[in-house]
Amino acid sequence: MIPKYTLSSSIPGPADITRQVLRNGIVLLTRSNFNSSSVVISGYVSAGSQLDPLEKLGLAHFTALALMRGTESSDFQSLYDRLESAGASLGFGASVHTTSFSGRALAEDLPLLFATLAECLSSPVFPSEQVSRLRAQLLTGLAIRGQSTRDTAALEFDSLLFPDHPYGRPEDGYTETIQNITRDDLADFHRQQYGPEGMKLAVVGAVSADRVFELAEKHFGNWLTGHKRQTCSFKAIKPPQASITRKVIIPGKSQTDLIIGTLGPKRKDPEYLAASLGNSILGQFGLMGRVGDAVREKAGLAYYASASLNAWIESGSWEVSAGVSPGNVEKATALIIEELRRFTTEPVSQEELEDNQNNYIGRMPLSLESNAGVANSILNLERFELGLDYLQRYSTLVSALTREHILAAARKFINPDKLIIVSAGADGKVNNNP
Repeated sequence: MIPKYTLSSSIPGPADITRQVLRNGIVLLTRSNFNSSSVVISGYVSAGSQLDPLEKLGLAHFTALALMRGTESSDFQSLYDRLESAGASLGFGASVHTTSFSGRALAEDLPLLFATLAECLSSPVFPSEQVSRLRAQLLTGLAIRGQSTRDTAALEFDSLLFPDHPYGRPEDGYTETIQNITRDDLADFHRQQYGPEGMKLAVVGAVSADRVFELAEKHFGNWLTGHKRQTCSFKAIKPPQASITRKVIIPGKSQTDLIIGTLGPKRKDPEYLAASLGNSILGQFGLMGRVGDAVREKAGLAYYASASLNAWIESGSWEVSAGVSPGNVEKATALIIEELRRFTTEPVSQEELEDNQNNYIGRMPLSLESNAGVANSILNLERFELGLDYLQRYSTLVSALTREHILAAARKFINPDKLIIVSAGADGKVNNNP
């Protein structure tokens, strides 16, 4: 039996999520929680890596990380001293579609947090010295990434699954593209792409919706740009037409990371929830689901083995990952494909279905126990247009899923004969140990 919980004020919904829109189009989402003394903010502006020139990949990421390196009225040290003195935090990052931000502070310091956020978003100056320091840090990170078997496999997998598409390119760029980016490039990207259009801001904690609106109007209400933000036309994404196998050798490594997968659903696709629950059965629940049991526990071929479902706006990926000895790549690959074939030809068991439904329903309230968890959740309701009542409908939606729903989703997205298969790491001889 699937346990039911009673909907209560602990599950955010239309009754306690306030949605407001500033005169310049910025969307505010507020949920008050006066049982906490702190406040969390989370949000994004529509300036992502999809807009990066190919020769300057990483530009959106570089720009986001440089926002706090100095503004028209505050230098780098002043910004950090201001936040640290209040025990507050604020950070930025970029993805394909957006530049995101998140921060936290005591409720009494929310005005300071709002002021700092607005200052960094609207008037960064990108000091040359700070840009040079940040570039050095980014290049160090890319050098480390280049020696990671898991990161290398993921980059190669994405490039094959999403050819000539922003989803197939690294958001943090490459060594040569980061070296191509100048201080003026950062300033130009900010001037052309940052603005209130498409901006969303969620605030959760010991503050009222009226107070949030007041602060947002004060700090963001007059934020306007004199240009129309550039948009990106996405190339149609098609599933693999045949299996593609790629092996990347990284000298000096003793392990190989393996990724096998294909396209998955978009977050808004009707099959998403069935695919997500199916993925849990395939390679998450317990000791990494069926894949973990078959490849790691029973066959002893992998250090780890799991499945993941990544769902975005334009598309998604459905992947199985494993860390193996180089001599076991072919055996592990064959066993994973065998599990995928079984997953797409026969329904999951009723026990697997109910165990994973129980897990999904039971853990959802746990994800909402913190202000940050609530802020991120309600921001995603807005991002993917799920409706403010989605979290309150969630248990019903999960309970309604059947074995047939999961099988249909698996068959729609996974073709065991048309997969992207990537390994990265050592080039060793056959080894019977993991």
